Amino acid sequence: MSAENRSTENHTGGAGQEAGATAPDALGYEEAREQLAAVVARLEAGGASLEESLALWERGEALAKQCEEWLEGARRRLASAKEANNSGEDN
Repeated sequence: MSAENRSTENHTGGAGQEAGATAPDALGYEEAREQLAAVVARLEAGGASLEESLALWERGEALAKQCEEWLEGARRRLASAKEANNSGEDN
């Protein structure tokens, strides 16, 4: 198998997703945040090829989006609990 074929195979796993990497929407907040921090560290360290850097960037974007979704869900739950608590005090 040529290097070009191997390269193509390595980058067909989805938008920035490394082989064997868990889809961001299947991760809990803490795990997604840890993976995002690892992606940022790898990008900041440099030395990656352009192709790998792009894959890391895409993975980081997907992880950041998932973290934001988790945080927004937590904000909604807190607002709902606060609202329920306030309406309970009014009675």
